[in-house]
Amino acid sequence: MTSDKKKDVLRKTDAEGIALAKRMLRQATYGSLAVLETDSGHPLASRVTLATDFDGTPIILISELSNHTPALMNDPRCSLLIGEMGSGDPLAHPRITLICSAKRLDRKSDEGQRARKRFLMRHSSAGLYADFGDFHFFKLEIERANLNGGFAKAYALKAEDFILTDETLWAAFAEAEDGVVGHMNEDHQNAIAHYAKIAAPELVDSTNEASWLMTGIDPDGIDLKADDMALRVPFDDAPIKADDIRSVLVKMTKSD
Repeated sequence: MTSDKKKDVLRKTDAEGIALAKRMLRQATYGSLAVLETDSGHPLASRVTLATDFDGTPIILISELSNHTPALMNDPRCSLLIGEMGSGDPLAHPRITLICSAKRLDRKSDEGQRARKRFLMRHSSAGLYADFGDFHFFKLEIERANLNGGFAKAYALKAEDFILTDETLWAAFAEAEDGVVGHMNEDHQNAIAHYAKIAAPELVDSTNEASWLMTGIDPDGIDLKADDMALRVPFDDAPIKADDIRSVLVKMTKSD
């Protein structure tokens, strides 16, 4: 009986839930990381800054001096809570809990270098300490997720619902990203501001349009920032191929 009631509160996985999960994960710049404390085994929660790999897997940069780092090295099981803040009841706003397994990255590996680049594109100030010997990049490999999109909008999601598992899709973006992002930030700031306005017109209206920068691009969309604000702009026909980046960006520039 209890099991049936629990199933009743969950929505069937649909496009709305998947789109929300993707946007929240890609847009988040920080989250609450929960680990198992090494000595006591008690849950230990702390705040971490976030970026994502091209497939959507979260990336964190943490120091050995922090309690959560030795905890992850001892037991990679963890969870990550991402939530959107707003006025009124905090429980009325979307949040997602990702059940993960942490993987420490070798700095010299291709994966480690890619993670470093993606993280610093999102958090440029981390360049001051990212290469210190006691700091390490971890990927939080998602196993499943619990999404609460607001009242009566609860979902139980699988990782494959919102993570790009097809490497043939995102690998080409790893090669193209530097050129695309650099070109857009240098020559097309008006277009970037227009992309931001598509996602959140109320934010763009309150900021200097010239302050918006592109910080990443992947098969599902683009990442933007202005000062401390981050925005995710999904592609209408995602996922796209790397060969279609230019045509898709031009089309978005002409959209309302």
